[in-house]
Amino acid sequence: MNTTPELLVDQHALVGEGPLWDEEQQVLYWVDILSSKLFIYDPATGENRSIDVGQHVGTVVTRASGGLMLAVPDGFASFDLESQELTLVATPEAHIPGNRFNDGKCDPGGRFWAGSMAYENPTDSGSLYRLDTDMSVHKMFGGVAISNGIIWSLDHTTMYYIDTLRKNVRAYDYANATGDISNERVIIDWPEDAGLPDGMAIDSDGMLWVAHYGGSCVSRWDPNGGALLEKIELPVTQVTACAFGGPDLNVLFITSAAQEMDAEALEREPHAGGLFSIKTPYQGVPSFRFGG
Repeated sequence: MNTTPELLVDQHALVGEGPLWDEEQQVLYWVDILSSKLFIYDPATGENRSIDVGQHVGTVVTRASGGLMLAVPDGFASFDLESQELTLVATPEAHIPGNRFNDGKCDPGGRFWAGSMAYENPTDSGSLYRLDTDMSVHKMFGGVAISNGIIWSLDHTTMYYIDTLRKNVRAYDYANATGDISNERVIIDWPEDAGLPDGMAIDSDGMLWVAHYGGSCVSRWDPNGGALLEKIELPVTQVTACAFGGPDLNVLFITSAAQEMDAEALEREPHAGGLFSIKTPYQGVPSFRFGG
């Protein structure tokens, strides 16, 4: 495998996040949370379309009925790509102005999961929520510092989840019929010198890929035993998330951040906040769409 990632978009995003491959459109959606931007990257043309959402946007998922769903500061919203109209559908944290929604994904049953975090000094004021296809919202648990990577096992029986400041990857038994989770356990203890665990993806072998915020890499892990399998180094420190895409789902797209970097730091890392990719010998799995 060529171990040198390619810079696709020199965006200088404050917090590039939420990469998601759309198999139907053959494009990659991603966001810059703090710049309120939704991006649509087309590998066929190299174009990176930018849309101002009008408020901070934590993550993006596709919707089976058309358009997109977003996590915004107060909760969940639908987004029409043609009219660029944003419509709030559930606001479980409208009463907590110090919080915002962060990372999230859809589960195999078509439900949209996303979690929250505090804007300043995150400790445990965040929560993880589930938006069902009937637009009902369910608080799954609280006590979250920075809600980040979330993904489901290939057999749809396990949910993997990262609360960044806990410095681990947890697993839960997952019931696809109901969306219920149980039996929390730690499956990966994060190395002390590896930055912080951030966004997460899964490949067709069931292995987990985790972005290292402050650690300049993406790593591949075996969730059965917690073994570190390999790393992909990047020329930026704040690596935020990753997702498989491309026609064969073998390209790993990687987002990064340039937040809180001064001029000296940006001189050392001129491509911080950029979108990167690397062709791998592995294959991802299609993302799930919101069913509501």
